[in-house]
Amino acid sequence: MPVPLYQAKAEFFRALGHPVRIRVLELLSERDHAVYELLAEIPMEPSSLSQQLAVLRRTGLVRQQRTGGEVVYSIVVPETRDLLLLARRLLLEVVADQVELRNELEPTGGTPE
Repeated sequence: MPVPLYQAKAEFFRALGHPVRIRVLELLSERDHAVYELLAEIPMEPSSLSQQLAVLRRTGLVRQQRTGGEVVYSIVVPETRDLLLLARRLLLEVVADQVELRNELEPTGGTPE
């Protein structure tokens, strides 16, 4: 039985639901990176980074290849960069709305409405 689209989307967004995985995708959307380069940018244990990379590989967002003696990761779908930029714009809108709401809620002196 095929997986419903909404369930597939939920699985996809769950794969993005970790800060390290987001950072890896940000870095890989700029250019391919060897594992040691990712470790230089993301301060964590190599085994933990390996687990996060495995999640991204299983979802099909990144691929690995051996180049010489190193493992190099790359983005599979170039539009991943667009998704990350869109997420940034959405967050900016959310924050702007929260600031507007906060300004409305703050007392202006005098009695509350």
